[in-house]
Amino acid sequence: MNLFDRIKERARVGGRRILLPETHDQRILRAAVQVAQEAFCRVVLLGDPAHLAAQLRQVGGRPDGVEVLDRGDAARLEACVEGYHELRQAKGLTREEARRAMDHPVFYGAMCVRMGLVDGMTCGSASPTADVVRAALHCVGTRPGIRTLSSCFLVLLPAPEFGLEGVLLLSDCGVVPVPTEDQLVDITRSAASSWRQFTATDPVVALLSFSTKGSARHEAAERVARAARRVRDLEPNLQVDGELQLDAALVGDVAARKAPGSRVAGRANVLIFPDLASGNIGCKLAERLGHARAVGPIFQGLAKPINDLSRGCRVQDIVDAAAITAAQTLAV
Repeated sequence: MNLFDRIKERARVGGRRILLPETHDQRILRAAVQVAQEAFCRVVLLGDPAHLAAQLRQVGGRPDGVEVLDRGDAARLEACVEGYHELRQAKGLTREEARRAMDHPVFYGAMCVRMGLVDGMTCGSASPTADVVRAALHCVGTRPGIRTLSSCFLVLLPAPEFGLEGVLLLSDCGVVPVPTEDQLVDITRSAASSWRQFTATDPVVALLSFSTKGSARHEAAERVARAARRVRDLEPNLQVDGELQLDAALVGDVAARKAPGSRVAGRANVLIFPDLASGNIGCKLAERLGHARAVGPIFQGLAKPINDLSRGCRVQDIVDAAAITAAQTLAV
């Protein structure tokens, strides 16, 4: 059973309702059909029920296997408009602007997540990432104790000696360009939670740098070390260490030389990058030179799960993202 089979198996038990709101994109309809067939969650679409039923039949699906939130429900629309206006009026948003925002399926869908009509949302196949981020932060916000929306990638390596049989989680590779120390703390805690949700195993978290345990003296490395200490203080049961170089984090004999006594060095399955540049580069190196499959970016740190899709995504990417979103609803 591969990682996504395990994720889907865990999600299936929860029976969560995951919204795919961009139903003007035929890839979404095809993905909805596949999700309904695999039945790892209850897939929900947004739109006109009769029109969507006809569309689903055209792509080989059964309308009775997919739920629909009717965009024509006036009472629900008013609840979304009023709720969004209440959330943002202190920022100067007018009621008319709130109404216009609800024309966008991503914002409407995010309010449905907030109101508990669905458990999570996967979107972005037909919307810029900036819109998805704004909708998530404006409508759902971050979870208690976390102030930073960040992202992670699941990296599936052909080399099983690393991480969990070749599976690593990398963060943040998609959202925060130059994280402050506070943001690094949030990113680390969120990534550890993501690992538990996706694998149901304990995270072993390395905060990466160009230095290992003071081998180089620089504020950038010391910031990483301070963040690691703060995370240990906040979560004493979490296996976390830093600053560590990548080889010290992953390779046992290097760890023995560079960081003897570390509970993390040589065993890490979660890698925290010091900034977005190194995270993005590291992820793409793993893909292009290490022949890994990288799945993401996956949003983390939100009060309720909302995930972004590339506008170039395939149907299988949407299905996998829906599985990840369903897994993020599970307690860890």
